[in-house]
Amino acid sequence: MHYAKAQFAKDASLRDGWFRSSFARAAEHLGLSPSALSQTNRQLEARPGARLLSRTTRSVAPTATGAQLYARIAPLFRDMADAVAEASAAAGQMGGTLRINTLAMAATQVVAPRLGRFHQAHPDVALDIVVDDGLSDIVAGRFDAGIRVGGRLEKDMIAVRLTPDVKMVAVASPGYLARHGTPQSPADLHGHACINWRLQVDGRTYRWEFAKKGKRLEVAAQGPLVTNHSDIGVAAALQGLGIAYAFDRARVDESIDQGLLVPVLADWSVAKHGLFLYYSNRRHPSPALSAFIDCLLDRDLPQPRPAVQSPAMATAAVRRVPRR
Repeated sequence: MHYAKAQFAKDASLRDGWFRSSFARAAEHLGLSPSALSQTNRQLEARPGARLLSRTTRSVAPTATGAQLYARIAPLFRDMADAVAEASAAAGQMGGTLRINTLAMAATQVVAPRLGRFHQAHPDVALDIVVDDGLSDIVAGRFDAGIRVGGRLEKDMIAVRLTPDVKMVAVASPGYLARHGTPQSPADLHGHACINWRLQVDGRTYRWEFAKKGKRLEVAAQGPLVTNHSDIGVAAALQGLGIAYAFDRARVDESIDQGLLVPVLADWSVAKHGLFLYYSNRRHPSPALSAFIDCLLDRDLPQPRPAVQSPAMATAAVRRVPRR
């Protein structure tokens, strides 16, 4: 048993060295010195009698033999980690690191408000949360799960809805509308300054989508600013730079309620997919991931019990029923 545990630790160190492309970073992650990790690597290479890693002063990369070996054993790492996690959960323990790749919007609105509650319930689970508005490969990046807008998920993923679909809203400051007027149709946007979004997927500028009474159209809006971050776009609209078409409704709705922004073309706005947590369909979710999903969905909160009437209340209720 001790030998198997030691070999698993050595193989994990090799895996971390590859993924982190640096012995120093891998050693820091594992709590080892770089020299100890280097010694472990030499012992691993002695087993197949082949060089597995190619090292320079700046990076570490697998050799062809090492890459082939890793392709075979990577699923075993995941299965072993899942088995250990399931065994711990069966024994009433839950621990380890849960790695989540999430949109900034989801991190702020869904994840951050629940961090304290999750930690209190599962103090031995360490969360490693990476905020990334791109379309990262969660499998290649060794993430347990990702959080993205529903329409941007890969087909080989299992998805769990976190939020309902969201209706986009075009907004501008009262000052901007006082100076330039209010658009009455999407075509009017060609005569306005528009704040554009750059898509993370391919770098294109988003074409504004509208729909009304079965009619759908797109507008290639133009303006003084293009950004890939919603906070910048909303800030520009608040400062009167132009009209923004917003998906992140939390800050926008707050600004509308405060009179700082005014919605326009509301009857043309389209709904977009809500937020989903997703993970590979090749893996069974670990107990920690299942607990994290329950927390994000508020399933871990105490459920209200149905009201139970006392005998006196029940009698009074019966007495109030009119006779016929």
